[in-house]
Amino acid sequence: MAKKRTPRGGEFKAKVALEAIRERQTVQELGQRFEVHPTQIHQWKKQLLDNAAELFHDQRRKEAAGKTAQEAELYEQIGRLKMELEWLKKKLGSLD
Repeated sequence: MAKKRTPRGGEFKAKVALEAIRERQTVQELGQRFEVHPTQIHQWKKQLLDNAAELFHDQRRKEAAGKTAQEAELYEQIGRLKMELEWLKKKLGSLD
């Protein structure tokens, strides 16, 4: 009978991946200890190593880029509202 999948949280995955990186135990031993297939441990370890550099990227640049995009969207909305206001003024003026 197949074992039912257990959802794993990020903390658990990070803990197992760090243990694999430390190499104090083999992946087989870690798999038995944490009840996870060794292939899964290899995948989590690879993800951790591939994405570790992102932890140290400058967050201010991401925030600035997000603010710039938000500002552009707001300016676009202001432009649309101004156009609508001018159109309404024109229509009201023609009714008089």
